Amino acid sequence: MAPSAFKNFLVTFLMPEKCYERFFVNFRMNGACLRFVMNRVMGLLILLDTFLAQLPQLLKILWRRSADGLSLTSTLLQLYAFSCPVVYAIAHHFPLFAWGERLITLTQTAAIVFLILYYRGRTLTGILFLLAFGGAIFLLASYAAAAVVSAMQASSLPAVIASKVFQAGTNHSNDSTGQLSSLSVLLSWAGSLGFIFVSLQETGNWLATVSHTLSACLSCVLLAQVFCPDATKKKSE
Repeated sequence: MAPSAFKNFLVTFLMPEKCYERFFVNFRMNGACLRFVMNRVMGLLILLDTFLAQLPQLLKILWRRSADGLSLTSTLLQLYAFSCPVVYAIAHHFPLFAWGERLITLTQTAAIVFLILYYRGRTLTGILFLLAFGGAIFLLASYAAAAVVSAMQASSLPAVIASKVFQAGTNHSNDSTGQLSSLSVLLSWAGSLGFIFVSLQETGNWLATVSHTLSACLSCVLLAQVFCPDATKKKSE
């Protein structure tokens, strides 16, 4: 029963049956099957990052009723980064199924921004910000010039990288990661690995590869700060 369930899982999510037979029945490596599996795994990592990376952070804030240690600047940069593909998709009239997951991530990040302000006693500012942000998204998606929309799309990855720099700096300054979700950071790191693989295999864009590699390295820094508190604390004289 267990081997059958294992086979069903692999064939359903990771590989065709012929590849399963080669790997686990004949015990033979196959380059085409290996590439197929790697593409599927990396695609799943990107999907998890896109759909779920922000959710653990949002739930942790709600559960702890605190946003201590989270950098507002970092979260605002993430909000901008996640809004860029949404604006781009709406402006180009892409069907909802092609970018709906981005809208989910954007909504979660907007909620995190509001909660950071709320738990800092700035509820009205948070409400006004959400209203202004929603209006800005609508105006940009409806009326912004194509060059502006394209520039936003191109700047989304640098914004993600900058957000990680600010959060790492906040962790170092506070000697603590506060309510930073280790699972969110881990999913972001996994997504970066997926994007590195895709950029190497499909686009061949060296700048994108370097950018995603830098993003993955910064996620490693954040992971080290979360799991190794001594790496976060500053040395005291």
